[in-house]
Amino acid sequence: MLDICLLGTGGTQPLVNRWLTSLMVRYKGHAVLIDCGEGTQIAAQKVGLSLKPVDKILITHLHADHISGLPGLLLTMGNMGRTEPLSIVGPVGTERVVYALRSIAQSLPFEVHVSELDTEEQLMYFMDCDITAFAVNHGMPCYGYSFSLPRAGKFDAARAKEQNIPLEFWNRLQKGEIITHEGCTYTPDMVLGPTRKGLKLTYCTDSRPTASIRTAAHGSDLFICEGMYGEDEMLPKAKENRHMLFSEAAQLAADAGEVKELWLTHYSPSLPNPKAYRDVARAIFPNTQTPRDGWCKTLAFED
Repeated sequence: MLDICLLGTGGTQPLVNRWLTSLMVRYKGHAVLIDCGEGTQIAAQKVGLSLKPVDKILITHLHADHISGLPGLLLTMGNMGRTEPLSIVGPVGTERVVYALRSIAQSLPFEVHVSELDTEEQLMYFMDCDITAFAVNHGMPCYGYSFSLPRAGKFDAARAKEQNIPLEFWNRLQKGEIITHEGCTYTPDMVLGPTRKGLKLTYCTDSRPTASIRTAAHGSDLFICEGMYGEDEMLPKAKENRHMLFSEAAQLAADAGEVKELWLTHYSPSLPNPKAYRDVARAIFPNTQTPRDGWCKTLAFED
């Protein structure tokens, strides 16, 4: 299962009751953080989530509302006794910006490794998850991220017995291991049924609608997408600033296919009550939510 928590839902600047957009994804005691705007560490504290398990920080782009919270977050991690290396991934320029921000967070008891995305699409890994970074349209290098957690087929004890596979190897084969014993080689496909549906999370913010977003969102159990403006009348401003309307995000979810749920985020400071425009999106994609800071959800495999 994947545990998802939308720490902040604000865009541009924090409000008294709304932190800047950031998402934490937890899996098997480890975590990935997407974006780190001002106040991210406070937002995590408010929902009781520790920053210590964060192994990787994914940056969508280098605007301040998505990365300016990094120095304080790094210092907090160090004060919590972290010694394990931390990976930071972002578009071209991330290394330079992180280096500059580190000037006020110099002494850390752990290493920070920065890598940059320089292609339209790039595959990374986190535990058993595949993470795909995909380029979007914000007038500067900007990426969305999809997490895919595959699920192997169901174990077939009858097949294992028919093939005289020793009982002591069953568990290891279920975990994907190939075993050679006394001249015989046993492979997982000998005891597993067809691959079952896995889990998928897609996150995108600060972009106009693009084919890359639509493709990435296909089959997502949860699609989290920018909804900067609720009113369709704001379309000229959305186009000018390379942002999205609620209705445009909903149309992406509808067109992507097999999306189960849409969460809007990255609300404009001029949008104090996103829920007031939720029905605009629901008219296009019914299972649309307008989360507040701290909304959490567990994505679990289907029975």
